[in-house]
Amino acid sequence: MSENLIIKGDSKKELYENLLPQIKALVEGENDMIANMANVAACLKDTFNFWWVGFYRVINDELVLGPFQGPLACTRIRKGKGVCGTAWQRAETVIVLDVDEFPGHIACSSLTKSEIVVPVFKDGKIIAVLDIDSERTANFDDVDKEFLEKLVANLF
Repeated sequence: MSENLIIKGDSKKELYENLLPQIKALVEGENDMIANMANVAACLKDTFNFWWVGFYRVINDELVLGPFQGPLACTRIRKGKGVCGTAWQRAETVIVLDVDEFPGHIACSSLTKSEIVVPVFKDGKIIAVLDIDSERTANFDDVDKEFLEKLVANLF
């Protein structure tokens, strides 16, 4: 695949529908998880102009910062802490419309207003989470959930 995305669409759904096959082609044949995470983060940031997009990998009972696009981030997160740790603990996607309303939110950036975290499964175990932050409240919905879950399901 070329290193250029060709993204068309007027709606969020159309953008995802256009982007996901390109990401699939990009990661097919590449077995390095870090390289794939880096490219996925770049593609999502490029397409949607999210504030922060990245992965936290499960290492020794902690989430450890992996490849990301955006400003500096928290390096380690414990299970059940913040949105990322909560998604990991629950083993399900968590959408937060307003981070100020989420008990125990970890504020890596004061500019983050909403967030979605999607667990990444491999062989039935969570190996990472995909974390996306927006500087706008209520920026994430079921469309994001549906397509981001499809994305990570086919990633590893």
